[in-house]
Amino acid sequence: MRGIRRGVRGVAPAEFALIAVVVPTLGTRSDFLAECLLSIRAAGDCYVVLVRPDGCIIETATAAMVNAQVVDPGRGLAAAINAGIASLPASVRYATWLGDDDRLTVGSLGLAQATLERGNTVLAFGGCRYIDVAGKQLWRVGSGRWAVPLMRFGPQLVPQPGSLFDRQIFDEIGGLDESLKWAFDLDLFLRLAKRGRLGYVDATLAEFRWHDGSLSVGGRSGSVSEASAIRRRFLPAALRPFSILWEPLLRRVILLAGDWMNRRLRRS
Repeated sequence: MRGIRRGVRGVAPAEFALIAVVVPTLGTRSDFLAECLLSIRAAGDCYVVLVRPDGCIIETATAAMVNAQVVDPGRGLAAAINAGIASLPASVRYATWLGDDDRLTVGSLGLAQATLERGNTVLAFGGCRYIDVAGKQLWRVGSGRWAVPLMRFGPQLVPQPGSLFDRQIFDEIGGLDESLKWAFDLDLFLRLAKRGRLGYVDATLAEFRWHDGSLSVGGRSGSVSEASAIRRRFLPAALRPFSILWEPLLRRVILLAGDWMNRRLRRS
């Protein structure tokens, strides 16, 4: 397939891997990217796909940690992730993506897989640590099972970093919505919830790096507005008109929480 480089030297063959992790990157944060890939390798056996712009050169040591490279189609982050997942071997049953500045915790993929294999579970998620540019912990979001019903009416507290979903169901519902710029994870989780259970893992599965270069941090206002529109779309039709009673306040609270996080980051 054009745009894909397979059989990367230094990485064990993964043609029969059950889990895959897609890492979209612009190639501009080489130190973060190396940390990200190292953490994925420590998280468990998996097939790793790097999605990068055409012509982007990845350092040899970094490239050696991935199984395949896919050229970014250039239609936004959701499209880049979709392209990575579409390239996966047929053996892959579970998949996820991870920002090139984020990290997984040791053994986290195995914990998520074990949860996915219970009953009618289509997505596994767990706790997430927030870290600064240097990797220092700022705070931890433990989330919990209650985060699943909450995301329909309140803030999105189901962490995407560290989550793992059923690849077949992902394909059946059409993958990520490429018309969305920021909150496509919330849209995906709400659609997955219509097909099965979202299972909680009582452990910290990932680390999200809070800094202005992050898409979800730097574009916080747009992200909050987009998430609000998604929540309204998934409400029962009878409740939709009444969402004007709480959505403006909810958006304001979420933005204030982000401002508080930035102030805490500056103090640290």
